Amino acid sequence: MSPTLLLNVIRFLLLALLLGAAPARADEAADLAQKVHDRPNGRDLTTLGRMVLTEKGRAPRIREIVTYRLDRSGGETANLIRFVYPEDIAGTGLLSLDKADGNTDQWLYLPALDRVRRISSDRKGGRFVGSDLYFEDLQERKPSKDRHRLLGRQSENGILCEVLESVPTDPRDSAYSKRISWIDPATAIPQRVDYFEKDAGTPSKRWLLRSKKRNRGYWTLTDSRMIDLASGHETRMVVDVALYDQKLPAKLFTPQALADESLESEYRP
Repeated sequence: MSPTLLLNVIRFLLLALLLGAAPARADEAADLAQKVHDRPNGRDLTTLGRMVLTEKGRAPRIREIVTYRLDRSGGETANLIRFVYPEDIAGTGLLSLDKADGNTDQWLYLPALDRVRRISSDRKGGRFVGSDLYFEDLQERKPSKDRHRLLGRQSENGILCEVLESVPTDPRDSAYSKRISWIDPATAIPQRVDYFEKDAGTPSKRWLLRSKKRNRGYWTLTDSRMIDLASGHETRMVVDVALYDQKLPAKLFTPQALADESLESEYRP
């Protein structure tokens, strides 16, 4: 075989290997994203905790919150967040109904107005009650709504993580142009997530996991932070109590119940 022919054969084999490896790696990335989404979290969950808002030059603002989550049949999930302290925000609630098709309906209740209003889908990037959490961050995003790619491995939080890039298949469907997640392959728990908006090369926000706890066989994320990287403003989420599989009723997760806080009394920790 001539040197030229041998070189062409080698190039062909290398190209074949690369073309074969790309779909395999794409499948691995999609599988990892699905594993994160499907991580066991109980049929329902009730938590009691705190949201701590921190910014330079101001004392931290502490808000006590209770949350409820219910896994419904057919791949649907319902989430309710209720503020219980301080007085100026107590009673405020957000209901999110995540549908099987990947869409989410959200309603916000403001006690001062005694009104439940639906959150428009074009407000995904709106800040939730002055925090660093967007309304989109409080939705459960289906892995199928993004294209996933593995970027390699990197240590984060003392764990060698798989680094996963997720880009929306429809740019209009997210406030973010992409997300990069550092995922512990052993637990399928993200240790860090960088969120990109207008600048594809520089993240605008960063979520960090600081602690977790095993509870009745489920992992509870007990301390996490969402940081606005431009301003340094930070929203810390702390879970003090987590109760799994308490048989929460579906009646708690309706826009009508959102305006009647008393319906939750017997289910609060």
